[in-house]
Amino acid sequence: MFQTMEQCTNFIFKLKASQYKGEPLQSAKIILDALGNPEQKTKFIHFAGSNGKGSTLNATREILIEHGLTVGAFISPHLERANERVTINKQQISDEDFLRIANEIAEVVENKLDGKFPSFFEFMTLLALKYFSERSLDIALLETGIGGRLDSTNVVTPEVSVITTISLEHTDMLGETYAEIAAEKAGIIKQGKPVVVGVENLEALAVIQQTAAQQHAPIYTISEHFYVENQKGAFFDYRGNISIDKIELAMAGEHQKANAALAITAADLFLSSFDAQKVKLALQHAKWEGRFERVRHNVILDGAHNSEGTTALIKTLKDTAPKHKVKFVYAALQDKDHAVSIKLMDDVASEMHFTQIDLPRAATAKQLFEQSTHSKKFMHSNWQALIEKEMNHLAEDEVLVITGSLYFIAEVRRLFIEREWIS
Repeated sequence: MFQTMEQCTNFIFKLKASQYKGEPLQSAKIILDALGNPEQKTKFIHFAGSNGKGSTLNATREILIEHGLTVGAFISPHLERANERVTINKQQISDEDFLRIANEIAEVVENKLDGKFPSFFEFMTLLALKYFSERSLDIALLETGIGGRLDSTNVVTPEVSVITTISLEHTDMLGETYAEIAAEKAGIIKQGKPVVVGVENLEALAVIQQTAAQQHAPIYTISEHFYVENQKGAFFDYRGNISIDKIELAMAGEHQKANAALAITAADLFLSSFDAQKVKLALQHAKWEGRFERVRHNVILDGAHNSEGTTALIKTLKDTAPKHKVKFVYAALQDKDHAVSIKLMDDVASEMHFTQIDLPRAATAKQLFEQSTHSKKFMHSNWQALIEKEMNHLAEDEVLVITGSLYFIAEVRRLFIEREWIS
């Protein structure tokens, strides 16, 4: 069906909503069955959460690779090309393998589902599961898309589940309360399998604890079963089943220390032997593009796509650049509650710049602009021209923070690479 990567990706990128209207996860299970149930041939660690699941997955990957394991990873979104979503030891799936498996899935869809394709994310999940089953992996790490219970990744039985944080996001799909959203995320907890939890909201945590009890799943909660201590700059101490002192992180922000602690705990639960020195080496180079990524000394990219992410971003800015004036450039999708994030930025910004990206679900610059009460707020339809102008006029005491949707950050990174502003 697909002859080239361009033809393939152009087609699957348009699969925004599933054409197949059966029971939740039914199309995925039909396709997986036709592919020989690849999800049953690999061990997994499964990650869900409103914020931090990508960074936590990445830190876990670095720890496991440092221990000599062969580690698959399925992440989203991608920043440059779809192949980024499916990796083994950080090496992207080849175009040849991508096309071959995509055509296998397309053939099954034609034969078993009358040509009614699943969504893009579900398609990519199935592709990743098939690819991982063909390789000699020790473990594959899966990041949910939205929620957990009905997420297409939730066809696996993981060795460990990880739930990072819960915030009020995707309320049209996941529910309007912390408890309702937590119930969806907790859907990845499996019978008798341990779950590592970074959630601090008590309403959400209670739901997760209840689900774990129902599933007889051992639960390991931050600040109860393992701890982040002695936070000094980029360093912290880990206390849990083991103790590790003076861990240095490549990524800035106290929230990244919590993510690292989740990763250490998850890795410790999976590994038969654990080396503290290897953990320290792994976390020294566990970077995650688009998450407080300093592309120049005074230009930062951060995919803070909800209020919890924005809070962490502002806290990190205060810690790392306390005397700088902050100019924000913000673009986002419509399916988010922007009001709280914009208010948080308004309170610390010297200027607010709102723009938009060319996606069907993107909020317009005008929609975002109207939610700001800042005295120096501006809206721009052309984000490329805006960023170029602002970068060329930054004073020494100013920092430009480009933030919002990770899809926006992906577009910005592509521009930076084209202009050789980032290597």
